Amino acid sequence: MLNSSDRIRTTHVGSLPRPTALREANAARRDGSLSEEDFRSVLTRSVDEVVARQVEIGLDTVNDGEYGHAMAGTVDYGAWWHYSFARTGGLDVVDGVTFDEILKTPGNGRYNSFAVRRDWTRFADFYAELELGNDPSREFPIATGPLTYEGGDAVAADIRNLTGAVERSGASEAFVAALSPGSASRIGNRHYATDEEFIYAWADVLHEEYKAITDAGLIVQLDDPSIAEAWDQLNPEPTIEEYLRFNRLAIEAANYALRGIPEEQVRFHLCWGSWHGPHTTDIEIKHLIESLFTIDAGAYSFEAANVRHAHEWKDWEGVKLPEGKLILPGVVSHSTNVVEHPELVAQRIEQYASVVGRENVIASTDCGLGGRIHPEIAEAKLRSLTEGARIASGRLF
Repeated sequence: MLNSSDRIRTTHVGSLPRPTALREANAARRDGSLSEEDFRSVLTRSVDEVVARQVEIGLDTVNDGEYGHAMAGTVDYGAWWHYSFARTGGLDVVDGVTFDEILKTPGNGRYNSFAVRRDWTRFADFYAELELGNDPSREFPIATGPLTYEGGDAVAADIRNLTGAVERSGASEAFVAALSPGSASRIGNRHYATDEEFIYAWADVLHEEYKAITDAGLIVQLDDPSIAEAWDQLNPEPTIEEYLRFNRLAIEAANYALRGIPEEQVRFHLCWGSWHGPHTTDIEIKHLIESLFTIDAGAYSFEAANVRHAHEWKDWEGVKLPEGKLILPGVVSHSTNVVEHPELVAQRIEQYASVVGRENVIASTDCGLGGRIHPEIAEAKLRSLTEGARIASGRLF
């Protein structure tokens, strides 16, 4: 994994806005008016284009924009999660059952105490107007039998498209995002007897995807917002110690899923949920840093530009990074249409460099940009990211 030994390097978290041609092709594939072969051709071209664009913008570590992940109709929001369900056997969608209802289903173990987010309760009128969670396309599966990995062909296509695009574009390094066991196991379970059995079944399934990605010489990024955002849903509100114990099983399962995979080929991403809300009840990152380092990864990605967490660079003062570990703080945010000035980006980079060392900081985005901001704004933010890194490099090296 590249580090910032001679300049501040750059990357992003994963999802990028999908082009109109790909969204239309996906919709046509779903309604049967476009063959799978023709869709794959559109997908390959789209990945080529998005990788070439990332290289042109100046990003050091690129990806496929998560274009190969399943989309809900023509909308790419939420694909980070749904894609894995399409690659897993033993799941069934229950008509009319929403995610929130699944979490409250008797027998759903460690998530049985989940309730409406405290932030959503505090700002009930705002969230009612926003109508979050009322999308009729939000279908969530339930485990009704043994989980099996059925994504071999799909991940092989992801790998083939990305490695081909990297070769043609001359990109320095590339990663593929994948779901974590902790986030995957938030769905309903009607088959496994215990939480531990269920989350470890997910770990076995996801291990196959992680191994395929890293065996191809790519970096795998584990997406696990549950490590941070579950805090806002547990009822009653736990103590910090109780919450860290709650997270322990998810971390142990993640490490089990990563068994045999070199840490330098693993990135771990956490966030506080990507919805555009107040986030006043987010847990502070200072409570999670120690736990992060117990995850067998070489780099850790987290929100740092989000206005609720931008001050938390100070929490890294005095933190000694384990040997070989990197941090990927977000220095541009997905939660605002305002494009960060490159000078602000540079200042944010310098703040983290001052507390953990310049060579250990890779400048990134807070979260995925796809489906959250307009494509023109997403590109402008990435350009501000790379320009800010150039400015910071001039001062730090």
